[in-house]
Amino acid sequence: MLYLSLDENKKRSYTKQIYMEIRKKILSGELKSGEMLPSSRDLSNELSVARNTVLSAYDMLISEGAIYSVAGSGFYVCSGIKNVPQNTFIQDQQTASLSNQIISNQIINFDSGLPALDLFPREKWNRVVSHAFLDAPVSALGYDHPQGRPEFRDVLCSYLKKTRGISCTPEQIIITTGAKQGLSLAAKCLLHSQSEVWIENPSNANVKNIFSYYTNNITPFEVDHIGIQPEQFPYNGKPDLIFTTPSHQFPMGGILPMQRKIALIEFAQKSGAYLLEDDYDSTFTYDALPSNSLFELNNTHVIYVGTFSKILFPSIRLGYLVVPVHLISRISELKRLADHHSNSIYQLAAMRFIENGDLDRHIRRMKKEYKNRRDLLLQMLHTYFKKSVCIYGAGAGMHIVAEFDKVLFSNELMKNLLDADVYTVPVEHHSFTKGTHQNQIILGYASLGKDEMETGIKRLKEIIETSIMT
Repeated sequence: MLYLSLDENKKRSYTKQIYMEIRKKILSGELKSGEMLPSSRDLSNELSVARNTVLSAYDMLISEGAIYSVAGSGFYVCSGIKNVPQNTFIQDQQTASLSNQIISNQIINFDSGLPALDLFPREKWNRVVSHAFLDAPVSALGYDHPQGRPEFRDVLCSYLKKTRGISCTPEQIIITTGAKQGLSLAAKCLLHSQSEVWIENPSNANVKNIFSYYTNNITPFEVDHIGIQPEQFPYNGKPDLIFTTPSHQFPMGGILPMQRKIALIEFAQKSGAYLLEDDYDSTFTYDALPSNSLFELNNTHVIYVGTFSKILFPSIRLGYLVVPVHLISRISELKRLADHHSNSIYQLAAMRFIENGDLDRHIRRMKKEYKNRRDLLLQMLHTYFKKSVCIYGAGAGMHIVAEFDKVLFSNELMKNLLDADVYTVPVEHHSFTKGTHQNQIILGYASLGKDEMETGIKRLKEIIETSIMT
């Protein structure tokens, strides 16, 4: 029988532990090519876990190309996997997606911007990066084009047409070092000290900070359950820029209907404003078809911001802008002055990842997994909090907003949560109007398994109950 060490006190689920233990044995050479693994029934009995837990771990190994199944026979280790020496231990910690706060691996992390990094197909990505580097033209090793590799922009252009309804030319795409750089380039191009910016409220605090480098004239407009409300705009207003997240409002999660999108476009055309559309996680929709972009409706007043951080992994630092034709040269020059160009080899690797279908396969797998995790989180919240919790933004993305009766998420309460090894962010931190969202927190679920998630929700309940009593 295969010896696996499972720890019930670990925050990782048994599925993840089984997957990682077997994967480690394969990579170390302890499990050889062609070696048969125990049947799911035998291993579940040996480990005293559900058979589906073992099958889920085997499915993860199959999708990664580590093992394969033979109908009626069993599961076997794939050939061609070279032994990998075990790395020296390095403390595992991350930085929160929306601040510079360090999150250690001991903390149950409800970060809204964190995908399931443990499920990313590293072997597939490693292959495309290796091939991209070996096959790259000499120009890709030098100072490259500020707008990005032309072949990557060509592939990305077709991909955006297929997935987001965006009709553009490759020349309109500017590859950036993440979405934040895209937002910064747009702001630097369009804003000055007298510029007026209109922004959703609440809204990503990082975005507010980016705009505030260029102007103090920032006006918030409260969102409702479906997003920004153009009917609130002053009729004769003349903003230079309107920031919006129409496909999945951050953080409240509203999905903007077509009528409001048209109203936004009409206002931009009338006022001369640019619409800065941040499409940060619309790839993951669960209860309806993905919402198409504003850029689809207008390619002269809309700047579209996209990222690979959520669908691949944050440290890839690849994003892109799709810009009106008349802004191409200005923003390209700003990109050149900022860092000359984004990583050319990763651009070519991402291009291969798209072309060979790996990206679509990964997204399909993650959509299924994230939907399951979302459903688990909603079930747990309603189990532990009954009718005292209200949920917003569950239809898409990687997070929800939970609103609690008679709870104020003060700095003291948030510190108590962190002391209990639970990290989450209050909506209030992203609001212009203080005091209007004090009973709401953002709960990201994409990176959390069942056991971790349930432990976090239990601790959340304990801390909330203690705060109410005191």
